[in-house]
Amino acid sequence: MAKTTTQYVCTECGWTGGKWFGRCPECGQWGTIEEFHEARVGAGGSLSSSGGSHTAPAPPKTGLARPITRVGTDQVKRIPTGFEEFDRVLGGGIVPGSVILLAGEPGIGKSTLLLETAGRVAGRGGQGGKVLYLSGEESQAQVRMRASRVGALKDSLLLASTTDLATVLGLIEREKPALAIVDSAQTIVSNQVDGISGGSTQVREVAISLIDVAKSHDIPILLVGHVTKDGSIAGPRTLEHLVDVVCQFEGDSQTALRLLRAVKNRFGPTDEVGCFDMGEQGIEEVSDPTGLFLSTAGQEVEGTCVTFTLDGHRSLPIEIQALVTSSVLPTPRRNTNGIDANRLAMLAAVLYRHGRVNLLTRDLYVSTIAGGLAKEPGCDLAIVAALASAAKSRPILRTTCAMGEISLTGQVRPVPQLNHRLQEAARLGFTRALVPPDRHSRGRKSIQGLEVVEVTYLAEALEALGLV
Repeated sequence: MAKTTTQYVCTECGWTGGKWFGRCPECGQWGTIEEFHEARVGAGGSLSSSGGSHTAPAPPKTGLARPITRVGTDQVKRIPTGFEEFDRVLGGGIVPGSVILLAGEPGIGKSTLLLETAGRVAGRGGQGGKVLYLSGEESQAQVRMRASRVGALKDSLLLASTTDLATVLGLIEREKPALAIVDSAQTIVSNQVDGISGGSTQVREVAISLIDVAKSHDIPILLVGHVTKDGSIAGPRTLEHLVDVVCQFEGDSQTALRLLRAVKNRFGPTDEVGCFDMGEQGIEEVSDPTGLFLSTAGQEVEGTCVTFTLDGHRSLPIEIQALVTSSVLPTPRRNTNGIDANRLAMLAAVLYRHGRVNLLTRDLYVSTIAGGLAKEPGCDLAIVAALASAAKSRPILRTTCAMGEISLTGQVRPVPQLNHRLQEAARLGFTRALVPPDRHSRGRKSIQGLEVVEVTYLAEALEALGLV
């Protein structure tokens, strides 16, 4: 006779226990403990979850274990997604038998990206191009409408709408596609375990079952995951440990730019980033995003300065814009967009102490272009230059860029991969760059027509820019 025991599980980190808590003892989150019932079997039955059955394990099959020196080293043939940016993030394409989790905020474009990927893979034709798209959130008619809009109508693209895990696994095993897409993990439900759809128990069971069928049949699976209010992936933390690749699809709903990052990747790097543009006809990849974060003004404008940031292996130009106005409030405003507000307050104090530019009693507004992020310390010099330019009403030449971290002592400190940033600046036509001294390239005067001006302190940088 089967028995049922009551257990409590944290939906955030996967902690389990026999007592309910308002706050998880493992991760410290409030209101994440849920009750579930775990079925056990009595004596003579099958193996229970508590290990009560003492059935002897089956002997292993021959050939399961062998010396590592005899394991083949043949290169795995990856499956191209049809997007070079997607392949870049994955490390060259999709590895057969892998499970890839794609997470992102609602409406960011996860389903659109995967549907276009399915259409491009299926467009190659033949058995090798068969793709199975399983939707648990939308009906077949709804998915078909979006596929028509993005141009993903292919005969090799098979579509099914279901929320039953057994049906999903049966379709994958029967069709044996070259690629399977499940949208999403939180909507699929297994009848073998208790719990609501999207709960910790259900998500874990769905993930384990999909990973098992992917490994046993060598079928890659793209799995969509939801995120919580704080941006983390919904469900137990073990979900991220089970899958092979975890990708984060990011972007601002007010802009068309979308960024794809690999948080975890067993088959490639995790420092690559893919750039996409969300349009009316779907998602298009942006192979050269260098002009996305620069304004199109043809003349010099006061309060602007360009810097170069690192995003993975890419160096992107970011234009900093600053506005300085007289304040009528007891506490001046410090409004930022794409820049850390606390760092702006610190840079304003350093600019007053070591640059002799007093902005402490004035309203400061600092922003980037097109939703770009300039939060790394290497953007400090450009932020300070934009503030001084706005305060002095003196524009900086558009062909001038600045890179460097500013310390509390007013020293301009080195930034990582400075040579890579300078090469990108030279490629884009910049003629002058203010940078901190680098011990690896001390005394360098120019790179491909780009004049390199090394400055050690903030006062030197302001003098070189003509802002003193």
